[in-house]
Amino acid sequence: MARHVPRLSDFVELAAMEYLRETGRFELDARWIAAYFQDGGVLDAYPRLDLVAFGALVQKALTAEAERSGKAARLHRQRIARLQWRT
Repeated sequence: MARHVPRLSDFVELAAMEYLRETGRFELDARWIAAYFQDGGVLDAYPRLDLVAFGALVQKALTAEAERSGKAARLHRQRIARLQWRT
């Protein structure tokens, strides 16, 4: 029976969310991603994948999350400002 290998995009999203949860930062730390790459099973699942390339993908996911979070915060502030203006 064939072993199911998670998609690379799943590893990237999991790494980005775990990093964000652990650190609260959007700038990826090289030591953290190196440890995750080895210990998180990425290297086993994708032995030909380069650590630098994986780190770039995770940083891209973190940047996208930062942009989404920033947009949500701006919309929230605008709603609060409108509500305060009405009272």
